[in-house]
Amino acid sequence: QVQLVESGGGSVQAGGSLKLSCVVSGTLFSSCGMGWYRQAPGKERELVSTFSFDGSTTYADSVKGRFTISHDSPKNTLYLEMNSLKTDDTAKYICAAEGCPVGTRWIFAYWGQGTQVTVSS
Repeated sequence: QVQLVESGGGSVQAGGSLKLSCVVSGTLFSSCGMGWYRQAPGKERELVSTFSFDGSTTYADSVKGRFTISHDSPKNTLYLEMNSLKTDDTAKYICAAEGCPVGTRWIFAYWGQGTQVTVSS
């Protein structure tokens, strides 16, 4: 009964900005944090960013300095602010919840349906 619903995707020109949201409903058990993945056709799924409930964050090298992840606990909402967008950022962005790092990777129990981001030149 856990549901993750993303929003905020769309089409923008290179250099523009978007802010994605992920609203979580239902009961989540204890976990370390949440994250954003992205996947483009023909490309490997990439972990874009994680937000740990201890306050720490991680970013993929490809988005460092341009994207910012945050979490609003009262609203049960995860955000991804994306600035200076590039055409290579074009992908389906997927929210993930109830995750913890296992070794060097994060493992998540729940996933959203994704929201499409398209960046044109």
